[in-house]
Amino acid sequence: MNFLGVILPSAISLATVFLFGCLGEIIMEKAGHLNLGIPGVMCLGTFGGCLGVSIYMQNHYENPSAVALLLMALLFSALFSAIGAFLYGFLTVSLRCNQNVTGLALTTFGGGFVDYFMSRIDQSHFAAASKILSAHLSFPDSWGGAFGRIFLGHSFLVYFAILLAVLASVILSHTKIGLSLRAVGENPGTADAAGINVTRYKYVAIFIGSIIAGFGGVFYVMNYVGGSWENSSTIQAFGWLAIALVIFTVWKPSLAILGSIIFGLLYILPNYVQGLSIVAKQTFNLLPYVVTVLVLIVTSIVGKKGVQPPEALGLPYFREER
Repeated sequence: MNFLGVILPSAISLATVFLFGCLGEIIMEKAGHLNLGIPGVMCLGTFGGCLGVSIYMQNHYENPSAVALLLMALLFSALFSAIGAFLYGFLTVSLRCNQNVTGLALTTFGGGFVDYFMSRIDQSHFAAASKILSAHLSFPDSWGGAFGRIFLGHSFLVYFAILLAVLASVILSHTKIGLSLRAVGENPGTADAAGINVTRYKYVAIFIGSIIAGFGGVFYVMNYVGGSWENSSTIQAFGWLAIALVIFTVWKPSLAILGSIIFGLLYILPNYVQGLSIVAKQTFNLLPYVVTVLVLIVTSIVGKKGVQPPEALGLPYFREER
């Protein structure tokens, strides 16, 4: 096995899918919303990004611009992810519906939506679009020898995801906006009494978190697998792993960078181990969930405030009961 030359770069690339989903979920959970609809939102974002690519390539196939192509994909991905965010936000914030039920319904809806409509858009230019994005929006992996093979040569979205994680960590920990958002997730009644617009913060967190999570699906289709598409099952599986990763990284965006790489390694490693049966590979893929459960047990025993979820996570806020 060529760990440094092949496995680790591939793990970092796949980790970007987890990082986008995990980061989006962390932002929402910091506002007190456990969004189990992340797999569905990622599916909606995937369809939106692919639709944007299809529209752009049909009109600019002869002379495409990599930057314009990427912007088109992200714009449409954000638009469709925002639709999922609106549905979830309206039901759980405005109507105060159960967050778990709403999230699961959104996941079901997102998966069915993308499976139905993806087959109705032109996918003939996906592979070409993927090559354009890889060729023009990445560093040459020949730079820096082994260092270049591991850390360079990735798509722009890999570095964009890391930048978002660092930015989210700084905002949540060192700004007034981050403090207010965390206050909403810990005790919305107290935050409301302090003059913080709880509803606004919840909606903004849901929209921003959903849009970021949607980018993960676009990256997987357009970068990691080279523009191919089969069905929503893989995207949904990555969405559930992203939710598990939130617990593994104890709700810290900075740790999500390392955690996503670990999950990426655990996910792809069975493909490089010789002699494993299909059952053994499937069992190996359970490791991220097992590790997450162990982390959850340890953090529960330790009981430190810094490694616990927001106190109001999953609870609807009734201002009348404040």
